[in-house]
Amino acid sequence: MRRACLALSLGLLGLAPAAVRADLVYVLNSGDASISVIESSTREEVRRIPVLREVHHLIPTLDGRELIVGDSVANELIFIDPATAEVTRREKLSNPYHLEHSPDGKHLVITSLRRDQVDIYDAPTRTLLARLKVPDKPSHLAYTPDSRVVFVTLQGARGLMAIDLQDRKPLWTAQVGSQPAGVIWHRGRLLVGIMGADHVAVVNPADGRLERTIPVGRGAHTIFPSPDGKTLYATSRVDSRVTALDAETLEPRDRWDIPGGPDCMSFDPQGRIWMTLRWIARIAVLDPATGAVETIPVGRSPHGIYVHPRREPLPAAGTEPFVATAEPALAPAKAGQDAPTPQPAVWQRDPVR
Repeated sequence: MRRACLALSLGLLGLAPAAVRADLVYVLNSGDASISVIESSTREEVRRIPVLREVHHLIPTLDGRELIVGDSVANELIFIDPATAEVTRREKLSNPYHLEHSPDGKHLVITSLRRDQVDIYDAPTRTLLARLKVPDKPSHLAYTPDSRVVFVTLQGARGLMAIDLQDRKPLWTAQVGSQPAGVIWHRGRLLVGIMGADHVAVVNPADGRLERTIPVGRGAHTIFPSPDGKTLYATSRVDSRVTALDAETLEPRDRWDIPGGPDCMSFDPQGRIWMTLRWIARIAVLDPATGAVETIPVGRSPHGIYVHPRREPLPAAGTEPFVATAEPALAPAKAGQDAPTPQPAVWQRDPVR
């Protein structure tokens, strides 16, 4: 009904219905063993893909034809056709928490937060090349632009580790702050979200030296560059805040308070930001041009998110669309727990994820 009314309105305005996008938004519900698929034009959940245990992060394959989803507790990778939301295959693999391809496409590095290991794979074949045992809770990762070094945050050890991908050995480990989480390479420096504090750390990649800190709010998690490269968006899960940083100066220039623990982000073709709200079983859509925010219910403890551009609605799957309902807010997961559990509505820091 909503789609028909929208098409009628466009017709009255003299606009073609094809102008309306129907991007698919994939949301990993780490507390619900599922993946929500949202259609951007209607804001409705049109698929709910079951998984075995606990999904956290996802990336596209090197050719862009599939999404790779890591189910860390089930020890498997799930491959999905992003245009149809169909699961194409599954592969067994040890504890895939965070995963990224190197810029040259040769390596796939996977961190294992629970098993304290960093695995280096040949990307095209996913053949294991090396397994490094590292200090407490390896979390997020980033590469140098030349693909020679990968950097891994160590949440339980207050550290950041640099690993040589040719020799497959650590180069250095440095202390960067309490519970370091997301890390990105930005214009010759590393930016690290310090989740146990209120700032992003600016780190020299040559030796791990801390150069400055940028206040963004308590529970600073990670940083996402805008598609045009002019802005960096930092999420803060404890203060429930998104901060826009100038990409050139790294100075804060805007801020949005969004209750529910903003976590991961993805951008749609219109420049809107889709983000997971970790503690309230919802995602948010932020238009940074206007500041308008809306939220959509998904599964419990949503984590990774990905927007797949699409112009036509997803064909019917033969059943009625899945109707999501809001869940209670979630307390942060504790070390060693498989998944968050429902708690009273309190937004607070997740110490290990």
